[in-house]
Formats: sequence, structure tokens, C-alpha cells
Amino acid sequence: MPIAPRTILLVEDNRDDEELTLRALARNNIGNQVVVVRDGQDAIDWLEATGPYASRDPNDVPALILLDLKLPKIDGLEVLRRLRANPRTAIVPVVILTSSKEDRDRASGYQGGANSYVQKPVDFTSFVDAVRQLGMYWLVLNEPPPNRPG
Repeated sequence: MPIAPRTILLVEDNRDDEELTLRALARNNIGNQVVVVRDGQDAIDWLEATGPYASRDPNDVPALILLDLKLPKIDGLEVLRRLRANPRTAIVPVVILTSSKEDRDRASGYQGGANSYVQKPVDFTSFVDAVRQLGMYWLVLNEPPPNRPG
């Protein structure tokens, strides 16, 4: 069965941040299927339908990717570079969702093709609000490119 076109790919190695993101999505009634991968290599494998995800249809791309920067195996900026180089994933919206406050990381993210850069708020209420705004914009208000399911 193919992945629904409104899938969110969450690339997050910190289980606490993963749980907070999933809770924030649920609290905001964002019912999209969320696929979680915990390192950069898994993100690439999932997006390219290789390795443990080889049976997945590579044409089923997510509606949105929430990408952490500090990841094991392959960092988030390299994941971003590789997905932008792939014609199937080149235009998928990518929101860098990270705790990094570094100007260098923000600049590199945008230069690499990120659509948005959001620093993870420290408290849960602020985080829930940030996720609500992300979901509202990227999954409801934003119009996906033509000729792409969405």
C-alpha cells in the first residue's frame, strides 16, 4: 500500500524531541501520517527507497520533511543537499527544526535549499504553537507545485 501523499517525514535522533513533536502534532489535530527516521542515513534510505526501505515506492514523497541538523551517520545539511539533488525530492518542502542557534547553521540551511528554519522552543507550550503554525502553513495554506500529488 503506498504512503499517503500527505505524509510528514520527521528526521529526529532525540527520542524526547521526537515525542514532543508527535505530541504537538496530535495536540494541534494534525492527523497526517508521520514517518520517523532517527539518523541521516535512514532519511536518505527512506527518501530513495533503498536499504531497509527498498520495498517502498520511491515516488511516494512526503508532503513535508521536518529535519534536524545534528544527526548521526549523515548530518542534516548533507541530507538536505542530497534530497535537493534528487529530482523526485528536489521540491519537497523542508523545514529545519533544530535546537541550533548558530547563524552559520541557519545560513547553511537556507543555502542548501531549506524552505524554513525553526529553532525548537524550550517550553512545550511554545513548541506546540510553533508546530501548529508549521502544520497550518505547510499542510493547509501552502499550495504544492503542480503535477505532484498533495
